Amino acid sequence: MCRFEESENKSDYGVEKKEEGRRWQMGFKYLGESKVEKTKSSVMPRSCMKLWMIRATTTLLLWTCVVQLTALGEMWGPRVLKGWPSCFTPGSRLAAEISSAPAKILLPPKRFYKNNGYLMVSCNGGLNQMRSAICDMVAIARYLNVTLIVPELDKASFWNDPSEFQDIFDVDHFITSLRGEVRILKELPPRLKRRVELGRVHSMPPISWSNISYYLYQILPLIQKYKVLHLNKTDSRLANNGLPIDIQKLRCRVNFNALRFTPQIEELGRRVIRLLRQRGAFLVLHLRYEMDMLAFSGCTQGCNDDEVEELTRMRYAYPWWKEKVINSDLKRKDGLCPLTPEETGLILRALDVDRDIQIYIAAGEIYGGERRMASLRAAYPNLVRKETLLESSDLRFFQNHSSQMAALDYLVSLQSDIFVPTYDGNMAKVVEGHRRFLGFKKTILLDRKLLVDLIDQYNDGLLGWEKFSSLVKEVHLNRMGNPTKRVVIPDRPKEEDYFYANPEECFQSVEPLDSI
Repeated sequence: MCRFEESENKSDYGVEKKEEGRRWQMGFKYLGESKVEKTKSSVMPRSCMKLWMIRATTTLLLWTCVVQLTALGEMWGPRVLKGWPSCFTPGSRLAAEISSAPAKILLPPKRFYKNNGYLMVSCNGGLNQMRSAICDMVAIARYLNVTLIVPELDKASFWNDPSEFQDIFDVDHFITSLRGEVRILKELPPRLKRRVELGRVHSMPPISWSNISYYLYQILPLIQKYKVLHLNKTDSRLANNGLPIDIQKLRCRVNFNALRFTPQIEELGRRVIRLLRQRGAFLVLHLRYEMDMLAFSGCTQGCNDDEVEELTRMRYAYPWWKEKVINSDLKRKDGLCPLTPEETGLILRALDVDRDIQIYIAAGEIYGGERRMASLRAAYPNLVRKETLLESSDLRFFQNHSSQMAALDYLVSLQSDIFVPTYDGNMAKVVEGHRRFLGFKKTILLDRKLLVDLIDQYNDGLLGWEKFSSLVKEVHLNRMGNPTKRVVIPDRPKEEDYFYANPEECFQSVEPLDSI
């Protein structure tokens, strides 16, 4: 049908041209021979010139419009560049493309402001340490009116994960969802990029737990002076409290909306959750009893002599782990050690957690292996991991990419019926805050200092089971992720409640994602 219409149009065009030619011929005969000569010598050249000028001007105007539309519109740009749907495209194929297209997302209008310069950041630490740092850096860039370059992730830490930002997070969603707040680019403009490649860039670590005024009065002048500033450490660089409400809400918007994992990670997370839901309720246990955690903290409860020596050697091998000589017993009594698998099983039983519930272990390899997991498995036989739920082919792309594995555990942790972290590290805190944001989902926040004392009394025969269980329940009655006020300790930010564990400024609206 399209071919017929096209040929029909061409024939009509030819008929019009012939008819126009006949009219010209008739006009020449009517005017007589002298006028024919005069027309040939003057009218025709001028008319042709005028016609060509009109055509050239029209073409130029049309092309200018196309270029402008392409430059201005993300909605028009792809259609102009890729072409409108061809009339030769089968109807069924076009319908399929339309039906499978994602729903249109209403984006905020772009924010126009004078750009004060460019901010490059290199995150350090594990996935959730970097996640909160990214939220801070976006808020800082927004406040300073600077362009943020997509953050560089840590590749030199214990895990040696080579993942780039776009391997873990949906980078296009990150940029477009925040375009109404801050300008974010995937890389520097060519001239500045070349300068950075030659090493001509000012690089520095910002001061930890700084108020926003520090960035306004000390960091912004450096950006304006050098045009590009590189912050080479970003963990815990922005204060928990005392910030404008807009800054706090923007931190939430980045964390709960803009930092979406890649479609591959999101889909695999949904599959794990479906498999767990098919079998009933499930608890996620963030059992932070891994080799790096024990070496870093110096906690060796339950380890044999060879294991203690191995962990000590590892601690000395990493120069940025500043604390070297550690008394494990004292640290444990102060509540600064992760609970062991044996201690964890005891506490879950004391809290009357159903023996038959599925327990998803959100962690890496447990130090000591099955020997250390035996008592926990005896108490709770339905222990599962992503490696037991999925085929090895499903996780092939995640091997040796610890941050991507952690992202999968993060998604499952958010949707669990109960979340129990055995140590208050970055993942435990960020998941806790996200679950609060999702409606104060049950999160058992273990009071380790009190628990190890009760456990020791029970193991020494000073407490019977009933009394021990009663005390454990009493201690945790108000530690289930329920609404609480964030604890503020002036001049001691490391000891106060972490913003991302309880971002209470973001819980007030009914539609949190649309209102912040």
